[in-house]
Amino acid sequence: MNPEIRSVIADDELLAREKLRILLQSETGVHVIAECRDGSQTIAALKEHQPDLVFLDIHMPPTDGFQVLHSIPNERMPLVIFTTAYDSYAIRAFEEQALDYLLKPFDQQRLHRAIERTRNELLKLHDGLLARQMVQLFGTTAQKPRSERLVIKTGGRVLFLDTNEIDWIEAAANYVRVHAGKESLLVRESISALCQRLDSCSFVRVHRSIITNVSKIKELQPCNSGEYIVILKDGKQLPCSRSYRGELQHLIQP
Repeated sequence: MNPEIRSVIADDELLAREKLRILLQSETGVHVIAECRDGSQTIAALKEHQPDLVFLDIHMPPTDGFQVLHSIPNERMPLVIFTTAYDSYAIRAFEEQALDYLLKPFDQQRLHRAIERTRNELLKLHDGLLARQMVQLFGTTAQKPRSERLVIKTGGRVLFLDTNEIDWIEAAANYVRVHAGKESLLVRESISALCQRLDSCSFVRVHRSIITNVSKIKELQPCNSGEYIVILKDGKQLPCSRSYRGELQHLIQP
């Protein structure tokens, strides 16, 4: 059973509010209970209605979406989906524990994915509260290591990717390709820079151009000259060069 999602739209542009409201009409169980054109209205609406979800624009002169969040007590904070035309705030949105980040102009399909993610979060709440209070998003979630979620820009969109979904990563010239299940995401970032953003206890660099998720490794097969073949649980075989053999040493020691 899908939980009802009581939502607030906060955007200083009338056309943006209208477009989002129309798109939400196609999403089952989503009810817009308030629309706000500035930060003051948004703060008042969040305190009065205590919604499950707020679609929050970042630029709402004279204030911004981040200031709105900081004015609301953690225990009364709804789930937050930022809606903005700027991708430069994605990292900060992640740090503020946003559920999602929609880049304008977004379409029905992209919005639907965000709504489904919201439903999944609401279903995790216990005792039928259905997220009328925030599940300590700025408390319990903030205590988790940042490496559990990875912010990446790919194909004109910003993704919040759970790192446990990543199987392996390979360098591709000035890019890296992130393999996560059936998805293959091309990201403009060096493999060394991405490696530094990942938890070294969960990810290991096995080659100058390859990083793998330790939990996805099924087997290590020795081959010539002290090298290994890394076999993942899905059958994918990856080379491990001698220069990175030490990275795997803790896995093969008894």
